[in-house]
Amino acid sequence: MSLMKVTVLPVPGPGAEDVVVADNGLVYTGTADGHVVAVRPDGGGAERVAHTGGRPLGLELLPDGRLLVCDAHNGLLALDPRDGELETLAFEVDGIPMAFCNNAAVASNGDIWFSDSSTVFGIEKWKNDFVQDTRTGRLLRLRDGRVETVLEGLAFANGVALAADESYVAVAETAARTVVRHWLTGEKAGQRDLLCADLPGYPDNIARGSDGLIWVTIASPRDPLVERLQRAPMPVRKAVTAIPEALQPKAKRTVRAMAFADDGTCVHDISGEAGGYHMVTGVREHDGKLWLGSLEEPAVAVIDLRDV
Repeated sequence: MSLMKVTVLPVPGPGAEDVVVADNGLVYTGTADGHVVAVRPDGGGAERVAHTGGRPLGLELLPDGRLLVCDAHNGLLALDPRDGELETLAFEVDGIPMAFCNNAAVASNGDIWFSDSSTVFGIEKWKNDFVQDTRTGRLLRLRDGRVETVLEGLAFANGVALAADESYVAVAETAARTVVRHWLTGEKAGQRDLLCADLPGYPDNIARGSDGLIWVTIASPRDPLVERLQRAPMPVRKAVTAIPEALQPKAKRTVRAMAFADDGTCVHDISGEAGGYHMVTGVREHDGKLWLGSLEEPAVAVIDLRDV
């Protein structure tokens, strides 16, 4: 594991959960107060460009120059960062509103692959879903205006990424510490396996980098207590999530991301110290720099991989 220097860039709002780098170099993130924020990569500041009316999580670039926003409350949105105009692309699955739209990847043919983390709990009660291990997460596909469920029964479906050749789509199962792979082409088309398993912590967002690797955030190290609770009878799990927030298990204060090749080989295992910056949930490798977001911090962070 490589220990790296982490540079932290403040943003005007808490919980800069995901990051994406636009063609013009601006880094976009979404904050807990509903704003989408543009961050200058040179540290020159950040400004709000839109308000979604919900809780923006995963961000991607669309071919027409707009941002794809996974909003935990409002579903899949397209945002024009120039004027803040929003378009709803998907809000329901089979007539039922999504509970927890989380992360996405955009294919070259226009398909949008995205996750709905739970059909039971929304983002405000994500810990409930995590501890109770409802396994109601889904991988969805938006094609020609129609949403299709491709995988279900996932243990808190989270980050989504496509292989460089789009031979498979990957989705993180946070509660299971795995990244599931659904094959799209070749002999395995339609089959499901694992890109990686038994991760050292809980994966959150994932993204294919400009290096072609699948980058995976490790939001917090493995917690044996939490995993014992996940195997306990459901009344016990529900009782634990009913106790006051201050007494519930907490994420450890770490910064960590891993990168995997298509054969599942771990190519990079990066950690850093950033004076308390923690719970890394967003990741984007772009031209040798690793951009990070956090569900809790009012900032994004960056690591220069060329220093390895």
